[in-house]
Amino acid sequence: MDPVRIRLADPGQGPRSIPEELRRRFPDRLEELEAALAAGLVVTADGRPVTDATRRRRGMDVWTYREPAPEVAVPGELAVLHRDERVLVVDKPHFLATTPRAGHVTETALVRARRDLGPDELAPAHRLDRLTAGVLLFTTDPAYRAAYQDLFATRRVRKTYLAVAPAPEGTARVRERSSRIVKTRGVLQAAEVDGEADAHSRITLLDRRDDQLGLYRLEPTTGRTHQLRVHMNALGTPILGDDLYPSIRQVTPGDFSDPLQLLAESIEFTDPVTGETRRFRTRRGLEAWETGVVPHSPGRVDPA
Repeated sequence: MDPVRIRLADPGQGPRSIPEELRRRFPDRLEELEAALAAGLVVTADGRPVTDATRRRRGMDVWTYREPAPEVAVPGELAVLHRDERVLVVDKPHFLATTPRAGHVTETALVRARRDLGPDELAPAHRLDRLTAGVLLFTTDPAYRAAYQDLFATRRVRKTYLAVAPAPEGTARVRERSSRIVKTRGVLQAAEVDGEADAHSRITLLDRRDDQLGLYRLEPTTGRTHQLRVHMNALGTPILGDDLYPSIRQVTPGDFSDPLQLLAESIEFTDPVTGETRRFRTRRGLEAWETGVVPHSPGRVDPA
């Protein structure tokens, strides 16, 4: 986990002692703060532990590590697909967030990778939704971080996904969806709205079973939030295990029995350092397709 930066008030405003200022600003975390101060885990920019004798300067920051709340362990291994001096490619399991956010901190791909695989300078070049499994690329050296992140930001990475969803009689083998997608802060679902399209997906039905379920390959050429889930739902074939589309459904915390049947199958790009073509592919599968049994969580109910 990265340390938290705390910007101090300018000298002359508030207590002169840095610990006293921190105690005043964080009264709800006093026990944790006192423990961090005693352990030397509150430090200045040059890494020196903060004490009552540490002098405060204008524009000064201090840094500390916050003790995360206990989290339910997410099942599944963060398997290594490839590693070299510039990148680490892993196979992320379902339910594991890419980076710390809200209630997911230690149970994230970034923290697991730093803890188990190292180094501490690991950083994601892109992100996968928490519910999506599959190929995820980290940079291992900060000197190359921007180059690989820019590949994804400028859409120079070809990404393919696999999904299991309904495939009624008459479903076309190839469908395309272009629309404008908006995700509003505080609203769980993203929505298609009027306006110029900013999201495009190509959807290919690879196989179909007698129970009218299909295995699809999804190829997004853009990267809007929840894009594939929104487009599959808009076409009348929502992805199995989706808690948001077509309707929001509650899930019992810690219930991992009904994973979203969406898998980041592969990424392919021209390496920004060597110029070679690189392709990484998942070794995972989708439970609903491999077993022929649609998972269902008894703890999931429609909200009142």
